[in-house]
Amino acid sequence: MRPTEPRLLPLEDSQWSAEQRELLAPMQQRNGRVYNVFKTLARHPKLMKRWLPFANHLLFKSSLAARERELLILRVAHLRGAAYEWAQHVYQARVAGVSPEEIARVRVGPDAAGWDPLESALLAAA
Repeated sequence: MRPTEPRLLPLEDSQWSAEQRELLAPMQQRNGRVYNVFKTLARHPKLMKRWLPFANHLLFKSSLAARERELLILRVAHLRGAAYEWAQHVYQARVAGVSPEEIARVRVGPDAAGWDPLESALLAAA
């Protein structure tokens, strides 16, 4: 059974401590919004401080191209029923050049027609 509610709710702005405000300041989008993943991580500032460099490496410094990375993230999100992760990374996948048709095909998996051998292998590995 998949949860319908988050196990940990994101912190509301009014709940942020000074330390959390400092951690979250660089996470603010142009519209002032902070993604829920960061507002949830901010519940544990020490963990967030360690997680950010790891996530930064995965998202921006790994040897995978952005398109490959997003295909993998979408496949894992689909397999785990992670609706929030799926929704966030559909946008990122589009930015990385993944078409809407390919995004839909991620749900079908590595055996769907149209993947090149590397993409099929990545989806199978997920």
